[in-house]
Amino acid sequence: MSDKVPDGWKKYKLEEVAKIVGGGTPRTDIDEYWNGDIPWITPKDLSNFNGRYISKGERSITKKGLINSSAKLLPPGTILLTSRAPVGYLAIAKNEITTNQGFRSLIPSDNVDNLFLFYLLKNNIKYLKFKATGTTFEELNGSVLGSLVFLFPPIAEQRAIASVLSSLDDKIDLLHRENKTLTKILNTCYNLYFTAKHTKKKRTVPLSDIAEIITGKPAPIEEYNKKEGKTVKIASVRDFDYSKIYITDTKEHITQEAVDKMHYTIAPANTVLFVYEISPGKVALTDCPMVTKTAIAQLRIKDNTYINPEYLYLYLKHFNYNRFIKTYTMVNSINKSKIGDIPIVIPDKETMNKFTEQIVPLFTKVKTNNYTIQTLERLRDALLPALMSGKIRVV
Repeated sequence: MSDKVPDGWKKYKLEEVAKIVGGGTPRTDIDEYWNGDIPWITPKDLSNFNGRYISKGERSITKKGLINSSAKLLPPGTILLTSRAPVGYLAIAKNEITTNQGFRSLIPSDNVDNLFLFYLLKNNIKYLKFKATGTTFEELNGSVLGSLVFLFPPIAEQRAIASVLSSLDDKIDLLHRENKTLTKILNTCYNLYFTAKHTKKKRTVPLSDIAEIITGKPAPIEEYNKKEGKTVKIASVRDFDYSKIYITDTKEHITQEAVDKMHYTIAPANTVLFVYEISPGKVALTDCPMVTKTAIAQLRIKDNTYINPEYLYLYLKHFNYNRFIKTYTMVNSINKSKIGDIPIVIPDKETMNKFTEQIVPLFTKVKTNNYTIQTLERLRDALLPALMSGKIRVV
C-alpha cells in the first residue's frame, strides 16, 4: 500500500472498522444438529462461486447445532472471507448465515460500507495470502487479519466507489443468469427433439465415423515458455466451467514455439472438447483457437456429415456413460483408444436442420454474453486498484 494518503482518506486497522468473527462445526454424529433452517457455509461452497451475495450452502444446521458449537449467526451484509484451505474466497451474506471454522468473517461498523469492504479485500487477496502462516496448511488468523492496515475514504466516497464496481458486477451477474437460462432452454430443446417418441428415423454410428479425434499432450517443457511473443491458449481439465458451455479463456498460455516444437494440434473455434480422464464425459466448446493437455480430446466434425458441433456437444452432455465406462474403463477414465467407439445417434437430416435453426442462435448468444462478461470483468479489474488507492476519485 502506498504511503501517500489521498485527501480525506484515513488509515485504519481492519479490527477498527469491522468485528472479526470465526466459525464452527456442530458435531457431525448428532443428527439433530443438522438439516435445519440455518444456512452453514464452508470454503467448498465458494470454490466455484462467482457472485457476491450468497444465501445458503450445501448444508444447514439447526438452532441446537448453533448453540452447541462455536458457529456464530452472522447478520446480512457480513463479509465472508475464507481464512484457510484456501485463503481468499469472498462472499457477502445475503441473509443470516453461519460458517465453519475455515472463515474469518467481517461485520462492518457503521462508518464502513460493506460493499466497499468486500471490494477492498478483493483487491488485496494476494496480500491476505501473503500474511497467512502455517506448516500443514496456511491460515490467516483473526488477530493478524485484524491488524492489517488499509486506506478508507469517507463513507460517501466508499459508497460511490462501491456503486461503480457493483454496477459492473450487476451486469456480469445478469449475463451469467441469462446464460444459465439459455443453457436450460438448450437442454429442453434437445430433449424435445431427440428423446420424444415421435422422433423420426435415426441411426447409430461410432463417434469416429463423424469426428476426427485428437487427444491432448502433456504440458510443454518450461524452457519453451520463457520467451515472449505470440502465445496460444492451452486448455486443461481445470479450465472446464461446464455452466458456460464455451471455454472462453484458459489459465495457461504457451508460446507458438512450444506449439511447433511439441507438435501440438491447434483446435479451431467451435471444436468440441471431451474429457476422457479424471472426469470422463465432460464436454465444452472452444470459442477461439487453443491446444489441449492430456485428458482432453479434440473432436472435429468431419466434412462428410451434416452433424454440427452444437448437436455433438449436447449429445455427449446427455449421454449415459455408465455402461460405456464399465466396458472401457481405466481407473475412472475412458481409454483414449476407445473414445471413437462411443455410440452417436444420428437423427434424420430434416430433424437435424430444424433443430439447428433453433439452437445455433442460442449458442451464439451464450458466446456473445461470455465475451461481454470478459470485457466487463477486465474493466472492473482495471478500475478496482485505481479506485481503492484513490488514484481515480468518484466524488
